[in-house]
Amino acid sequence: MKKSIILFAAVIAALTGCRNQDQNLTADVEIPVSVEELKLKPIEEFVNTTGNAFPKGEIELKSKISASYFLEKNPQTGRLWQLGDKIKAGALIARLEDEEYVNSVKMETNKLNLELMESELRKQESLYEKGGVTLRELKTASINYENAKTAVVTSKLQLEKTKIIAPIDGVIVDLPYHTQGTQIETGLTIVKIMDYKTMYMDVQLPEKYISVIKPGQIVKLTNYTIPDDTIIGNVTQLSPAINADTRTFKGTVSIDNQDYLLRPGMLVKADIITNHKDTVIVIPKNIVLSRQKGKTVFIVDRGVAAERIIEIGLENVTDVEVVRGLAKNERVVISGFETLGNKSKVKIIK
Repeated sequence: MKKSIILFAAVIAALTGCRNQDQNLTADVEIPVSVEELKLKPIEEFVNTTGNAFPKGEIELKSKISASYFLEKNPQTGRLWQLGDKIKAGALIARLEDEEYVNSVKMETNKLNLELMESELRKQESLYEKGGVTLRELKTASINYENAKTAVVTSKLQLEKTKIIAPIDGVIVDLPYHTQGTQIETGLTIVKIMDYKTMYMDVQLPEKYISVIKPGQIVKLTNYTIPDDTIIGNVTQLSPAINADTRTFKGTVSIDNQDYLLRPGMLVKADIITNHKDTVIVIPKNIVLSRQKGKTVFIVDRGVAAERIIEIGLENVTDVEVVRGLAKNERVVISGFETLGNKSKVKIIK
């Protein structure tokens, strides 16, 4: 009986020793984590939306007469105008030549007649002052002069139809091909110009933001074709009415596109900045854990993880501001926190 008791006690002691050894080994395990030292930095709160970008101005120029077509050269490149060329207002794009049409305008005849009518008017004015002509004769001379001026202006307008001139600064976005010297008909498209150095976009915004979004707020815009560039815009107009079907309201954003990074018709992602702070503690949003006791994160102090309850302020898709619970220069765990417990031993790997 005594031998059995002694044997049982030995087994219990051996098992207890193994368990204690396993616990000691477990207690000594260091969980690998990555940390980030907390620095003060800015954070922005924004409302995200999307929309299509449109040019500030666009114009399509068509032939106003039937004539022979001649495309002009771009003075900047020395070659004929091409799609994508930047153009200044007043630049000559194409000529429409028709000798019969030009002769019918009678520009030179009308100019000579104007000179004659002006001379006659001055003569009549001089004679009227001396009593040499009646008021009726003076007024007749004045009417003839005005009619001659109108004829010259009309001739100029008619001759302008023979020149296709850019009325705005912009970029050539459509330039249908016509063989040099070929006859084209009235109403044919010659060129289409867009001014998209400044652009705009219409956006539909959720009803809940109607008291948050205001005219003048900065908008940061990106497109998948320019992932490394952010373009700045501003909210310019907001509708006070809510669409009953979509529960949204309409807004307009003006875009400063000086470098022509955005193109007309592009789908643009827009972040409307509704709040901003410059120097606060900011941490990644994905490291914040939701517990019954509140929102928590882990920090590392002397090789041990400590769980901290925090209070957050501004937040966006990726980051949150911490207004209570963390201090500058503390090291917060940014990866490996999923398996941590309070007072876990850790090994910093980054």
